[in-house]
Amino acid sequence: MNFSIIAAIDNNRGIGIGNKLPWHLKGDMNHYRAVTTMAEPGTTNAVIMGRTTWESLPEKYRPQPDRINVILTRRRDMLVPDGVLVAGSLDEALDMLSSLGAGLGEVFVIGGASVYAESIVHPSCHKVYLTEIDNEYDCDTHFPPLPPGFIKKNASDKQSEQGVSYKFVIYEK
Repeated sequence: MNFSIIAAIDNNRGIGIGNKLPWHLKGDMNHYRAVTTMAEPGTTNAVIMGRTTWESLPEKYRPQPDRINVILTRRRDMLVPDGVLVAGSLDEALDMLSSLGAGLGEVFVIGGASVYAESIVHPSCHKVYLTEIDNEYDCDTHFPPLPPGFIKKNASDKQSEQGVSYKFVIYEK
């Protein structure tokens, strides 16, 4: 089962600090929501995330609406809302999702850093959606380098918000 990654990165591939986003760009959040929720009729997309990413989401966005939410954690006793899936590994999450059959739309890995690092080299990762932010932030968490084989397929025009320029880029292999 193929899946995609979606992330926002700064010029140094920074993605977070203190388990939070270092920026607040409404256009990026709208893009994220549109990409991860837009599904073929009769299907629902899925988002896979690590436990700390789950915990970093504001409660009103847990689970992320209109998407199947899967949390990767070694803590099998983790309490989660009804309908949220818990898996011990990326491959287990993909197996769980593939058992949903025709009702499953696209699958997106949404972080954090260790989940991105594992996912980006996974043979089933075929697409990476990046918001490339033309700025440098004080980050303690970074996105891994794209491995060979990923080619830039599409890039939006630069946008600017709060004095910060960014663009949406899609890489495929």
